[in-house]
Amino acid sequence: MELRINRRSLIALGVAGALTASSFALLRPHTTNASSHREAPLIAGDPRNDNTDVYAFVSPDKPDTVTLLANFIPFQEPNGGPNFYSFDTNSRYNIKIDNNGDAKADVTYQWEFKNVDKRGNSTFLYNNGPVTSLNDANLLFKQTYTLKKITHKGTTTLIKNATAAPSNVGPASIPNYGTLRNQAIVGLKGGGKAFVGQSDEAFFVDLRVFDLLYGGNLSEVGQDSTKGYNVSTLAIQVPKSAVALKGNEKRNPVVGIWSTVDKWSPKGYVQVSRLGNPLVNEAVVPAALKDAFNSIGPDKDAGIPAVVKRVTNPEVPQLIESIYGVKAPKTPRNDLVEIFLTGIAKGNGPIAADLNSQTLNKDAGKLRPSEMLRLNLTVPVTKSPNRLGVLAGDLQGFPNGRRLGDDVLDIALQALEGAALTGKLVPALAAGDKVDFNDKAFGTTFPYIPLPSNTGVNQASNGS
Repeated sequence: MELRINRRSLIALGVAGALTASSFALLRPHTTNASSHREAPLIAGDPRNDNTDVYAFVSPDKPDTVTLLANFIPFQEPNGGPNFYSFDTNSRYNIKIDNNGDAKADVTYQWEFKNVDKRGNSTFLYNNGPVTSLNDANLLFKQTYTLKKITHKGTTTLIKNATAAPSNVGPASIPNYGTLRNQAIVGLKGGGKAFVGQSDEAFFVDLRVFDLLYGGNLSEVGQDSTKGYNVSTLAIQVPKSAVALKGNEKRNPVVGIWSTVDKWSPKGYVQVSRLGNPLVNEAVVPAALKDAFNSIGPDKDAGIPAVVKRVTNPEVPQLIESIYGVKAPKTPRNDLVEIFLTGIAKGNGPIAADLNSQTLNKDAGKLRPSEMLRLNLTVPVTKSPNRLGVLAGDLQGFPNGRRLGDDVLDIALQALEGAALTGKLVPALAAGDKVDFNDKAFGTTFPYIPLPSNTGVNQASNGS
């Protein structure tokens, strides 16, 4: 696997985050639901199906495995009782992997949930005493789940009727959430682990970006808008061979990852959510068109010629030019076509690097351009990760997959503003949003994402 990358190429690789989702502006909505950090018009009415972030990285303590996480139900206020937060029992939650480059799922991990509700007519309480285990009689509401693996060979049930870790109600109700998390980590048939439960919102960002891009003068920066909130996490850690094409990650090192939610309707299951790279639907797609992105699979992307055309002329740099006077890079942006739709490989475009395109898989067929989070499984784990990922020469970082600590907003803004073309940071935006790390430290073992907070957001500074 060749990884010769010059400085200009390193910066170019950092673009894949928020880039050109405006390319979907000519799509028509196909469903009545949507998802991803409340970015779509209808998601506020269906938060349980709102996929907020997808992470994919080689496990730092077990480098022969890959860890995949998908978070749901954004902005969970820890004190949000009495019903707190649960997955939708009418939906199927999926993490999908394309390993041969055709933009269709070759491996799907699928979760389905059931409620176990013992409250009946006797109480409104989530629990009626301290909860010290997943089977504690004091826990009156919980969810169980079944996890399946779906491939071209068929469907295998990996876990049946496992218990998800509950919401972190508070210190009196759950004295030690870490104990419950450990109990909720379940071994998988064929190797690996899975976890379902509440976690800290690990996406760190100043969301005042939506106030005319940080107040119109970069005065509104430095505030972690997601601090103190929680999310609901689906996490899985499996051998690399479980997701690589033909089970051989050395011969076929690159996989594409995205998450979807299929919700039951009178017409059967309908896809209502799709998320691969972060910020795509959230930050760029016009409000009236966001639902369409959630309704289609990556294999449909290249079937709309206008999509590719809009990739070469992204909207975000134009907005920054109109507000801050920072001149937008010249178009067409062929570098973004390579990064956004095909992955990074010398044969795909102007970037002189072989990194995370499925064309690097020796057994892959013809590449179908598509938007998804792409990960090279053979890039070594970085001993000292850099928050700017590939942009700073850390090849294991975003957009080569996505680690919990990757500062995806700062990476994406710089690349969109021409860092991929000039080989240097744009000085006017060098500080980014000044939120450079999560407020809680990440774990060193699976599932790595921090434990959820259990105090109100307006009291988050007092501990968790």
